[in-house]
Amino acid sequence: MPDRRGIRGLGARRRGRAVEAAQPVRGQQGRAGDDAEHGQAQAAFDLGDAVVVALPRGGLPIAAPIAARFRLPIDVLLIRKVGVPGQRELAVGAVSDGQDMQITVNQDIADSLKLSHEDIVALARRELPELERRRNLYFGDLAPEPLAGRTAIVVDDGVATGATARAALRLVRQRQPKQIIVALPVAPASSLAELGAEADAIVCLHQPEPFLSVGSHYRDFGQVGDREVTDLLHRHRLALTADPDDGREDHGDRAKAAFG
Repeated sequence: MPDRRGIRGLGARRRGRAVEAAQPVRGQQGRAGDDAEHGQAQAAFDLGDAVVVALPRGGLPIAAPIAARFRLPIDVLLIRKVGVPGQRELAVGAVSDGQDMQITVNQDIADSLKLSHEDIVALARRELPELERRRNLYFGDLAPEPLAGRTAIVVDDGVATGATARAALRLVRQRQPKQIIVALPVAPASSLAELGAEADAIVCLHQPEPFLSVGSHYRDFGQVGDREVTDLLHRHRLALTADPDDGREDHGDRAKAAFG
């Protein structure tokens, strides 16, 4: 079983089609697909102005080689679960930071607990300090990548029920991208079907049955810390400033140097 290091890459597969591939690995970056796969992905999806949007923190080691392969910027969707009073693990919604606070609501839970919109906004505001801390740590004074009119490639390390991913996609949609592509190493087919309502296309390398958990498909599913996230983002920014045609490295070697 693979460890939590590396990923095979973004193949050109449309929503609803299974992708036969080795089990996902995370962290150790190699060549993210060969030149044929690169060309197929460029042809299948409009990636010219795309942004890779990683879900923290586990999505960063998966997003990095995709962004490196296609020389795309990375943004991080800083999202926090909005828990109900006295039971914070039960999510009534999700909140993301930005110029304006963005909230999605699980209306069934809100109705069952008789929580008003004002109640949910108040609960969401409690999560903003941690979102602000992460934004400052990861990006400093850099503004979030604009998504309006661009392709957003939303990446995570896998999906189980898909509840967090659905909330994330709704938040991304509020930023008015041209299209949303979801890229995942592993997920159950049932969750992918539900995500299809929120995304324009889905790429998933492995859809095991039965599906026990995301972590069970990794050899090492240790927590990704803030230090690893900041290192990946810093190295990726440096890699993007390098000349892609300097003749010294190909894209795969550059990705390996940037993230290995």
